[in-house]
Formats: sequence, C-alpha cells, structure tokens
Amino acid sequence: MRTKAPVGKTAKDAQQTKSLKPGKKTVKKNTRRAAWDEIEEGFKKLQKSQDEAWAAIRETQQAHKETEKAMKETHESIFGLNKARDEAWAAIKENQKNIFGFNKARDEAWAAIRETQQAHKETEKAMKETHESIFGLNKARDEAWAAIRETQQAHKETEKAIKETEKAIKETQKNIGGLGNTLGSIVEHLLTPGLPKKFKMLGFSFNRIVSYKFEEGVYAQIDGMLENGEQAVAVEVKTTLRREDIDKHLLRMEKIRKHADEHSDKRKFMGAMAATIIDDNTRNYALDRGLFVIEPSGDDVKVTKPEGEVKVW
Repeated sequence: MRTKAPVGKTAKDAQQTKSLKPGKKTVKKNTRRAAWDEIEEGFKKLQKSQDEAWAAIRETQQAHKETEKAMKETHESIFGLNKARDEAWAAIKENQKNIFGFNKARDEAWAAIRETQQAHKETEKAMKETHESIFGLNKARDEAWAAIRETQQAHKETEKAIKETEKAIKETQKNIGGLGNTLGSIVEHLLTPGLPKKFKMLGFSFNRIVSYKFEEGVYAQIDGMLENGEQAVAVEVKTTLRREDIDKHLLRMEKIRKHADEHSDKRKFMGAMAATIIDDNTRNYALDRGLFVIEPSGDDVKVTKPEGEVKVW
C-alpha cells in the first residue's frame, strides 16, 4: 500500500520523513542491554561480599586455633596447684562452657555460609537462564534481582554469626587471662609465715617477711623480702617459672643493690625465685645463678639452696 504524500509535499519528501523516526527494536535492545549491565554489576558486588565473608571465616578459624593452643597450655600449667588448682579448674570449666557456645556459633556460621553458597549457585543458575532469555524476559530479570536480595540477606546473617563467634573468642580469652588473678593466692601459699624456718634450716636467720615498693627506676614491687637487719632475700613469685623471669630478677637485684648504696643501706641482698610449676631445667638454671628456689611440697613449701655459693649483692 502506497503512502499518500501530505498536501504540499511530494512522495519523496514523505518517504524521507518516515525514515527519520527511531526504530522500536533499537530502543528496546538498548534498554535490555542496560538492564543486563546492571545485573552484572550487582553480581560483581555479590562476589566481592562473598570473598570478604570467606576472609572473615578464615580469620575466625585462625583465632579458634590460637584459642585451642592457649587452652592446651592452660591445661599443662595446672599441675601441682592446691587451692590455686581448684580455682584454675573452675575457670577452665567456665571456659569449656564458653567453648561450647563458640562451637555452636561456629556451626551456625558455617550453616549460614553453606546457605550463602547455595544461594549463589541458585543465583548463577538464574543468571544463566536470564542470559539465555535476556531479550524480552523482564520476568526473568525480576527473579534474578529477587535471588540477589536473598543472597544479600544471607550475607547479613553470616556477618551476624561471625560477630557472635568473635565475641565468644574474646570471652574465652578473657577467662583464660583470668587465671592470672590466682597469683595473689599463690603468693600467700608460697610466702607462708613458716618460710623463715625453712631458711633457718639452711643456715640463714630471718625474723620477718615484708613486701616492698621501690622508687621509680628500681622496680615497682618485690613480692616478698625476708629480713634480719644484716641480710635480706628478695623473692619473686610466678605461677610458672621461665628463664626470662630469672634473668629479669637478676637485673632487678642489681637495681636493688644500687638503690641500697644510694641510701646507705649496707645489708647483703640475695635473690630467690618462687613458683608453683618449675621444670628441672629451669630450676637448675636458677640454682646455677646463685638463687634460692621456693616451690610447693605437699601442703608445705620447699626451699632449695644453690649447690655452689649463694649469689650476694
């Protein structure tokens, strides 16, 4: 059917006017391409969120390994405690409750991750179907966006589970650190009023035990000082004795000697290490450096004198 030319125009002019109108297929194609680009951008963001979630899970697993290592060290350090041992066991039982809560939170986190992975697979499937029917499938596009929103919701739930896991780890670490609060009980157990009698059996006569806080530049506090007016033994108390503790106490004794000289204190100072847990190598390390070693022995304490000369400052 021929198109009639408008009045005042030739047939050729009418044909040129018709060719200037934009094609419907071109506009529709551009609109769909923009929608596809938007979907692809959404999935790139989804992939980034999933990678961040995995990184957080790996950090949680590493923190869990460190927590298990700390728990193992705690169990190994319990041997030999009486009253402190009972308190430590009570703390460990509390820790086990927290670990149970941590495991539950971890399982919930893993469940959320699996749900996220499943949602991601379903999203990929939806994307494939969308790609195959992208031209003219507005309904498929809406389904893909619905899948994305479900994945985002699953990611939020995963983040919540990870935060709960981190909170459980912090509480566990706090309880493990709380074992240090038993040091006061250990000091009371090792620095008993009967300690001077133990030293008297070794040939040293002391009439009192006191604690000291020296001036700045020496050391904040000495756990116990046995005195008799002419001699004094500075005792450092630890739960578990390590070589670095011995080395620090030797430096501390040098500072005590310097402080005494500056204040015309002519007493002779000796050093001692007291601890509830001491292995043979560490005990010998202290004795070889002229220090006394004080440790539990049943319901009492035992004082070991160096085989050679006692170090005097």
